[in-house]
Amino acid sequence: MTDATPFDLVITGDIVLSDRVVTGGYVAVRGETIAAIGEGAPPPARAVAHHAGKLVMPGLVDGHMHTASSRGWPGIHGATMSAAAGGVTTVCDMPYDVPEPVTTVDLFKEKVGWVERTAHVDMALYGTIRKSGGLEEIAGLAEAGASSFKVSTYEYDAHRFPRIDHPTMLAAFAEIAKTGLMVAVHNEDQELVVKLTEAAKAAGNTSPIWHCRTRPPITETMADLEIFEMALETGAHVHIAHSSLARGFELAQIYRGQGAKCSGEACIQYLCMTEDDIVRLQGFGKCNPPFRSATEVERMWGAMREGIVSYVSTDHAPWPKPKKEYNGDIFTVGAGLTGMQSFAPLMYTLLVERGLAPSVMARMCSEEPARFHGLDPRKGGIRLGADADFCILERGEFVFDERTIVDQEDARWSPYHGRAMKARVASAFLRGAEIWDGTAVKAKPGTGKFVPRQHRRSALDG
Repeated sequence: MTDATPFDLVITGDIVLSDRVVTGGYVAVRGETIAAIGEGAPPPARAVAHHAGKLVMPGLVDGHMHTASSRGWPGIHGATMSAAAGGVTTVCDMPYDVPEPVTTVDLFKEKVGWVERTAHVDMALYGTIRKSGGLEEIAGLAEAGASSFKVSTYEYDAHRFPRIDHPTMLAAFAEIAKTGLMVAVHNEDQELVVKLTEAAKAAGNTSPIWHCRTRPPITETMADLEIFEMALETGAHVHIAHSSLARGFELAQIYRGQGAKCSGEACIQYLCMTEDDIVRLQGFGKCNPPFRSATEVERMWGAMREGIVSYVSTDHAPWPKPKKEYNGDIFTVGAGLTGMQSFAPLMYTLLVERGLAPSVMARMCSEEPARFHGLDPRKGGIRLGADADFCILERGEFVFDERTIVDQEDARWSPYHGRAMKARVASAFLRGAEIWDGTAVKAKPGTGKFVPRQHRRSALDG
């Protein structure tokens, strides 16, 4: 093949790179990869997708979502359809699956099979460890292509989502350090949360706001200090799976200054939702960690501007509606939000509202999550040789409607229902093929593929 051979596909529009926007540009594709990037008149191609005036973003990479925490592996089908409709072309899926968490190589390979048969977008996979023992599986999970590991300082389920005690966690971090992979941690202090929750229930305080009151900021920072001390001790890259507090990123920065590999991500809800929203949304606004104050949201944006947030994710958890309905006791409601299909329009909207460029989104919602999960240079950016994954945003005045969510009917709910948006996802491409045309998912089950970690370098290595 020569340079004179027509490209398979050319997409025109305003090309969003991680450092600038190429107005009136184009991206050319051969096979499944990006072969040229330019501006002006597009080159010859067998097919042209005209998106003049629209933003051609890199396909989003969601570094934190749950396809199977409520439905098991069959949930991969619906959740990845929602991803396709949201311009999220690669997802990094958590390992706390029903009925078995992904703690062994055999389970990991079985889940890969489900991905290859049922996914509509590409998927990377986390691995995890058992509540006790089983650390000998860590090396094998890394060899099988796990993008990262996940553990928790708080217990939701003793088998599926356990709290890992300090001795076991310390030993696990030491083993994970040998693989070069990142270990993300759910960061809430078990003892504090349990005692505060017991006290609230005893006093009859079970309204939605008490979810926030029983998980105050110190429950996060106490956990952050524990895991970062272990990072310093073991050399593992330890990552806060979701910080609702700017202080979490500040602590990571302090520990990096002391030689540790520490980082953290912000879920998009912590950039826009406040405690007032859980009062309004009730069970449909419950997530862990909980929403914080409006003042804390401003601090979070300060951390974003300072460049100490690693990336932005969704923590998408499509609980069936009955699990989210408030019945007078917020503590019985499932914790987690849907966020996949709203991710791109909401992030763009938040940037517009704060006068920030769309390149911030390309960097924080595509390039950086791909880098932290070792999926670069294949995923995460509009660059030569990368997979031809794109999210096309049409700018304008829109309103997000949860009824348009592409998933099982009981997962069609959103904390962002009715929110004004400054963009919508007009199209999405996965490896050069359109998977969403603005109204329908064109990808078939199995279009998505498992993406193993491409290398063992930590994103924090020089």
